[in-house]
Amino acid sequence: MARLADYFVLVGYDPGKRGSGDGQGQILQRFPEKDWEDNPFPQGIELFCQPSGWQLFTERNPPTFFVAVLTDINSERHYCACFTFWEAVESAQPQSHPRNGEGAEEEEEPSSPVQPAQLFAPKSLVLVSRLDHAEVFRNSLGLIYTIYVDGLSVSLENVIGNLLTCTIPITGGAQRTISLGAGDRQVIQTPINDSLPVSSCSVALLFRQLGITNVLYLFCAALTEHKILFLSSSYQRLTDACRALLALMFPLKYSFTYVPILPAQLLEVLSTPTPFIIGVHSIFQSETQELLDVVIADLDGGTVNVPECVHISLLPEPLLQQTREALSMVLDPELEVADLAFPPSTISASSLKMQDKEIRAVFLRLFAQLLQGYRWCLHIIRIHPEPVIRFHKAAFLGQRGLTEDDFLTKVLEGMAFAGFVTERGAPYRSIDLFDELVAYEVKRMRAEEGNKQKILRHIKELAEKLYKNENPYPAVTMHKVQKPTEGCHLRLHQKPFPRLDEGTVQWIIDQATAKLQTAPPAVKAEKKCMVPSGPPIAAIMERNGNALANSARRLEVVRNCISYVFENKMLEAKKLFPAVLRAMKGRAARHCLTQELNLHVQQNRAVLDHQQFDFIIRMMNCCLQDCTAMDEHGIAAALLPLVTAFCRKLSPGITQFAYSCVQEHVVWTNIQFWEAMFYCDVQNHIRALYLDNNEENHVDEESTEGPQEAKSALEIASEQLRLWPTMSREKQQELIQKEESTVFSQAIHYANRMSYLLLPLDTSKNRLLRSSGLGDVESVSNSFVTNSIAGSVAESYDTESGFEDAESSDVANYVVRFINRFVDKVCTESGVTNEHLKGLHVMIPDIVQMHIETLDAVHRESKRLPPIQKPKLLRPNLLVGEECVMEGLRVCLMPDGREEAAGGNIGGPPLLPAEGAIFLTTYRIIFKGTPTDPLVGEQVVIRSFPIASLTKEKKFNIEAPMDQFIQEGLQLRSCTFQLLKIAFDEEVASDSAEVFRKHLHKLRYPQHVRGTFAFTVGQSPKQAMQPKAKEKNPSLRTLSKNLVKNAKKTIGRQYVTRKKYTPPTWEQRSSQHFPEDNEDEISVSEEMDRSTLTPTTTIRPSDKMTINHLVERACCRDYQRMGLGTLSSSLTRSKNEPFRISTVNRMYAICRSYPGLLIVPQSIQDNTIQRISRCYRQNRFPVVCWRNSRTKAVLLRSGGLHGKGVVGLFKSQNAPTAGPSQTDSTSLEQEKYLQAVINSMPHYADAGGRNTLSGFTSAHMSSSGKWGSIRASGRMSSYALNMEIGSRLAGKDLLGAQHNGTPSEASFLRQHRASLYIIGDKSQLKGVKPDPLQHWEVVPIEVFDVRQVKASFKKLMKACVPGCHSPDTSVTYLRSLEESEWLSQIHKILQISVLVVELLDTGSSVLVSLEDGWDITTQVVSLVQLLSDPYYRTLEGFRLLVEKEWLSFGHRFSHRGAQTLAGQSSGFAPIFLQFLDCVHQIHLQFPMEFEFSQYYLKFLSYHYISNRFRTFLLDSDYERIELGLLYEEKGERKSQQVYKSIWDYIDRLNKKAPIFFNYMYAPEDGEVLRPYSNISNLKVWDYYTEETLSEGPSYDWELTQGQPEHMEEADRQDTSAPQTKRKIIWPCYDNRSRVEPDAISKLLEELHNLEMELGQIPERWKDTWDKVKASQRTEARQEGSRTPSSLLMSSGLSHHRRSLGVYLQESGVGSTLNLSLDSDTSSTSTPSSGKQGGRKSTSTLYSQFQMSESENRSYEGSLYKKGAFMKPWKSRWFVLDKTKHQLRYYDSRMDTECKGVIDLADVESITPGTPTMGAPKTVDEKAFFDLKTTKRVYNFCAQDVQLAQQWIDRIQSCLSDA
Repeated sequence: MARLADYFVLVGYDPGKRGSGDGQGQILQRFPEKDWEDNPFPQGIELFCQPSGWQLFTERNPPTFFVAVLTDINSERHYCACFTFWEAVESAQPQSHPRNGEGAEEEEEPSSPVQPAQLFAPKSLVLVSRLDHAEVFRNSLGLIYTIYVDGLSVSLENVIGNLLTCTIPITGGAQRTISLGAGDRQVIQTPINDSLPVSSCSVALLFRQLGITNVLYLFCAALTEHKILFLSSSYQRLTDACRALLALMFPLKYSFTYVPILPAQLLEVLSTPTPFIIGVHSIFQSETQELLDVVIADLDGGTVNVPECVHISLLPEPLLQQTREALSMVLDPELEVADLAFPPSTISASSLKMQDKEIRAVFLRLFAQLLQGYRWCLHIIRIHPEPVIRFHKAAFLGQRGLTEDDFLTKVLEGMAFAGFVTERGAPYRSIDLFDELVAYEVKRMRAEEGNKQKILRHIKELAEKLYKNENPYPAVTMHKVQKPTEGCHLRLHQKPFPRLDEGTVQWIIDQATAKLQTAPPAVKAEKKCMVPSGPPIAAIMERNGNALANSARRLEVVRNCISYVFENKMLEAKKLFPAVLRAMKGRAARHCLTQELNLHVQQNRAVLDHQQFDFIIRMMNCCLQDCTAMDEHGIAAALLPLVTAFCRKLSPGITQFAYSCVQEHVVWTNIQFWEAMFYCDVQNHIRALYLDNNEENHVDEESTEGPQEAKSALEIASEQLRLWPTMSREKQQELIQKEESTVFSQAIHYANRMSYLLLPLDTSKNRLLRSSGLGDVESVSNSFVTNSIAGSVAESYDTESGFEDAESSDVANYVVRFINRFVDKVCTESGVTNEHLKGLHVMIPDIVQMHIETLDAVHRESKRLPPIQKPKLLRPNLLVGEECVMEGLRVCLMPDGREEAAGGNIGGPPLLPAEGAIFLTTYRIIFKGTPTDPLVGEQVVIRSFPIASLTKEKKFNIEAPMDQFIQEGLQLRSCTFQLLKIAFDEEVASDSAEVFRKHLHKLRYPQHVRGTFAFTVGQSPKQAMQPKAKEKNPSLRTLSKNLVKNAKKTIGRQYVTRKKYTPPTWEQRSSQHFPEDNEDEISVSEEMDRSTLTPTTTIRPSDKMTINHLVERACCRDYQRMGLGTLSSSLTRSKNEPFRISTVNRMYAICRSYPGLLIVPQSIQDNTIQRISRCYRQNRFPVVCWRNSRTKAVLLRSGGLHGKGVVGLFKSQNAPTAGPSQTDSTSLEQEKYLQAVINSMPHYADAGGRNTLSGFTSAHMSSSGKWGSIRASGRMSSYALNMEIGSRLAGKDLLGAQHNGTPSEASFLRQHRASLYIIGDKSQLKGVKPDPLQHWEVVPIEVFDVRQVKASFKKLMKACVPGCHSPDTSVTYLRSLEESEWLSQIHKILQISVLVVELLDTGSSVLVSLEDGWDITTQVVSLVQLLSDPYYRTLEGFRLLVEKEWLSFGHRFSHRGAQTLAGQSSGFAPIFLQFLDCVHQIHLQFPMEFEFSQYYLKFLSYHYISNRFRTFLLDSDYERIELGLLYEEKGERKSQQVYKSIWDYIDRLNKKAPIFFNYMYAPEDGEVLRPYSNISNLKVWDYYTEETLSEGPSYDWELTQGQPEHMEEADRQDTSAPQTKRKIIWPCYDNRSRVEPDAISKLLEELHNLEMELGQIPERWKDTWDKVKASQRTEARQEGSRTPSSLLMSSGLSHHRRSLGVYLQESGVGSTLNLSLDSDTSSTSTPSSGKQGGRKSTSTLYSQFQMSESENRSYEGSLYKKGAFMKPWKSRWFVLDKTKHQLRYYDSRMDTECKGVIDLADVESITPGTPTMGAPKTVDEKAFFDLKTTKRVYNFCAQDVQLAQQWIDRIQSCLSDA
């Protein structure tokens, strides 16, 4: 029983002291006057009666009532019910200036007559109670007021006395009627269970005021301990809102500041740092504005304002969504049916009171779901005398899978939850609705998820229970309480509230207390019971079924591996090991590991040998590395007993335990982990303590009952608590004693354990555990276990890991302090006696010291163990003659910006980062290693590039600690589109990294070309010792010497630029094997040269030799092939030839960078040439390099003109120029020279007329938008005059051309044209005027210079091989590709080349004269020849082209490739690569025109910079002769296996395998190619982007071939895994063409293998291929169909000779179809194909678009066919198609639309037939035959008997084939 009210207080207005603003409250009377013993009188009631301050008012207000809540020091709540009314202030002291009711201070002022206004002061009646019965208080105080106001004849003292003595039961659902002795009656109902809050309607009201989302915000804010402030202008509302919020939080109790109504004087409480729930009247809203971290809920406005700095964690999904939905179902039931056409009329929300309970039911369900299974994570660590219970937070979050969830984590850490555990953790107590819900209904809630009806039903059931709890007796008898008459508060002459007689009241109270003392004490009958635990979490959380199925196999692997380890089958274990490490990513596998290891521990000890120990340690480390510091899955907990069990003997008496090798994990430094572990162990021991007791007593019972389920600790505790009161005092003491000593012994045990895991093996290190987790399993376990883990364990340590004072020096102190803190905490919590605790503190330093001593010995011994190596360094394969310069440095290859290898866009495990070593050889930089990711640990990763291709090297620091040791990294970029981003391992000293860089530098930039690999190869000291073969051709050597000397003399001093050669570098010093070489090096010093000998005297003897050798050069062979002149031995000219081969440059005297033999017009003398050459840059005067065999137009090349030459040649006559320039002899000779070229061409009829190209260039080039305009606008506008000629020249058909960037009709230049076009650089040709008299015309164009190429190439490399990863790869890639402008340069080159091809094809000659004549000129000239002449598209021809135009005509390979120290500053300019890229673009567009494959182009691209071959070294033939390179190849080739020329190498490879051959090669005769050059038609070359990590670049053929693939297959056969035939091909790892070759290569390879097996000498693949093609042709011929142009005739490629675009090729003639509408260009002139006429045409233009049937014609011909019934015979064109197994017929041969199909599958028989009516008369009757199908009979008739027979045979063979 409890008092209904403790105190009754009368509070009045106190005028206050002079000078203070407001008045104050003053307690006028209180009853009882002395405090109750059990409940002292609360302070500060007067503040709470008028929360907004005591003030006087000018009018009477109606009485008010509200309940304020005060909390006392014991956190008991007191409910103060305040009833306030107003009384007039006595006018004895007249008041003046009642400003806002504040006039009370000025008492002394003389009264002034003018203010008759009366003032009213508030007075409050207050009841103070610990029970919250607001309505009863309202009625009781109202009654007292009524008695006073209406002057009822009832004694107020009596009423108050009765009120204060009234007692009621606290709970139990009692109903009690009370009366205060004034004829009143009230019924009080107490709740059935007082643990459930009482809310009447407050919760529903709160939701009405604020809405669902806002209340959820407040709810989450309250649970996660934020400050919450309610504002309202009604005090009662504030109280209700605060009460509602607390009701929602049930079963958690709010334990912070809780003040539903805060008085004005206490507003500074709002700035308290602790959380609170406070209500404040809204007149103080402005004061709340500056609160930064308070969530403010305005009840009247319905808003909740969350400040920016506050982050409220919301409920985890899906609970949040489910709660919202449930709330809206309760609050707005109409929502569900709002859209129905006929909504049910009955739906409406429940009454407010019911709704209130339904909302609470929703939140009750929410808590049951949030906390489900919480009882399984309780640790009971003491049972007697008081249960002590702890909650294992980490395990709970882990099992619920909510470790990442902010909300739940904060709730579990909060005070409210701590109180919940203390209060509800107890195993034996009375239970309420929540306990039942969380134990029994969780399964039901999970099952009903998503079913709205069922959820609503459940909510209603719960709401019923809650309602029943508050209102146990629904049919309440009516209250009867008098109320005052209406408006009584306005009566004018109301007496003030009387003073009450204390004596009377006190007497009533005393009597009542006396009565109570005599009455028997009422015992509250508590129904205690064992609290049900509910299902364990695991049973509730539904698992992912698929994951389980998947993990069964993994667990099997883990088990097998462990059993192999313990059975000592190390090889088996090793095979499974990567799979085990992989499996450790899953939780199940980690649990499995701990269980399996447990089985192998006998009597707490398992001694292993070194290898076993290493395996176990690595598994443990792997297992722990994914654990967080919380250890939410209990993995570390399960391993803890094992790390002290597994050990190995290091030497007699010294044992190393596993714990010394697994210290590297954060979990060990987390004090919460240790507490949870400690409590868990204590609980187990206490449980065992009581189980043993029981078992002694119940031995016999147990045996009869059979096996029981093991009791949980909580069940045992509950049992014990039930028995406790019945035990004797001694028994109780004994149990307390036992429990205490159990806890104490565990504390000692844990002090030991912690010292094991916290003290590093090498305690001399004075730093402690790293707090970061482990970088990587493999390296950690491997390197530590044995190489003294010391180095790493104590690596970096920061104070967050639970130790303070990182400065203090030694480890022991830390550990002692850490353990002391732990022991203090757990022992005080679990009630260990003080003596024991002190004992522990004394013990701990000794424990630590002892352990350090044993560790020292272990450390010493473990150092002696042979270290288990990191992954073995794999040696790379080297080429013949390639030497290692530096042995492997251990590095880690980091991923760069390319995604594939790092497992990016295509998925798959990351191949990078990989561990291995970097090797430096004389030729390459090679990384070889294995990926760190265990998923691909078996693969080998190789990345390499030739040293000569290194373009940039920079240092970088590793941001992410891939592994804990890596210090610095190097990023090496190569122009073979490769990037090595390597980080040196800790074992690599920084100076060896420096040495590596120096060596690299020396090798990259040798002093001289002789230092490059191509020269030093095979000259290693070992070989230098062998006797060298005698020089084969001595005269040759002397010849080259003489040549050089004489050339020097001829040229004169000004040209000798080479420095004297410094002796060779460190590397090749011993390897020079030409003794006489050194003085011949490059320049013989100039002093010697100044002899007076004339060149001729020296040259004579060797002249013949020179010429012979020059004749063998590529140029000369090519000149002869084109018939451009012959070189007879006597050098006589054949006069009728327009051109001759001049030997004027045989000594390289005129132009050093030209070949020795040149083609010049017949009429020009050699001495003229010498003069002309001076006008051109680098003396590169115009020479012929190609002639069109049909039009006889020639292509010339030269350097750009020097300034004076230009002026002299082109200034128009009337221009005011100085006299001499006009008559300058050289310019005249120059004109003569050009004229001679023009005269050499066969003239056309209109030779007199001439034209300009301006029309072509302006209309054509500028039309194509921003990419176009080769010639931009500018000075050349004078050309516009010729527009009409231009448009005539360009022809109307330009329309068709502009879209593709190529002219569409070749003959558009037919009408008028110049005989010679000079294509020059616009910038050089300023001010040139067209001259009507000459037959040449200058075409100025803008070209890019080498600088732009370099810049563009750099950007291209960065785009294709980015150095670091960017977030949005695809966009970045395309953007950087565009910025590089590489494709626009390719576009420009192709555009110019196509223009030149057009000109040559129409019979004009062209001179390309750009820059110095050796970069862009070379690109253009070579491309023109390649496009115009099919010969150059063969392997042999392409070689010739490169040798002639690039090598002989002096493209500066060494200079552009920066091959020596001299070129280092100029950087790499990929002019040749750009040319190869252009060829690749053309190859893509015309796949059938090239004999060589794309691989051939890549091969050249790689090796022209690799320096493996000598072919592309040096800048000109002159320099090659100077080094004696040009002719030595012949002599030496047989003696040495090392190939010096790339061409020999390619030939040899080509003989062996078809890698350079293009199977689609099927050239059209004399076809001129005109590729599209628009950027949209260009593709990025895959050479730039692809890589093969399995073997490195595939261009060094010997290296990649040597890898036996079948061996590893055998290795892999894992006994348990099923074998598979599948090949897995990884995009960036495997060499696709080798792993999965194309069909033809595969067939050739199989053929080769078969021949080998049969012991025959295998035939060369080329012969086989040619035979196959030949047989195909003959077969086709016999079949009588049209001759196919290639083996690929059946695949229809002949229709699409061009792989993209609108160039239609006619399948027969192969000419470009003439789409022009012009009458001139009718079908008679289709000049684009070299030959007219050709094979018979089989189709019209539309045959391009024939249906695919046309591509499969096995046999075709014309037959008569009889129509269906009553139809005549008709001749049709029949096609027999083997592939589709059908016979098709067409109207005629030209018809593309099939008229009918006979399926051969339906044919039953084929028989000779007879002629029927209407059959053709002239035919022999044996030519008829019938075809019988399942549907009908077809009658056919052929031209003659043979044909009929042939058809029958063909169809028969088709049938039999099928």
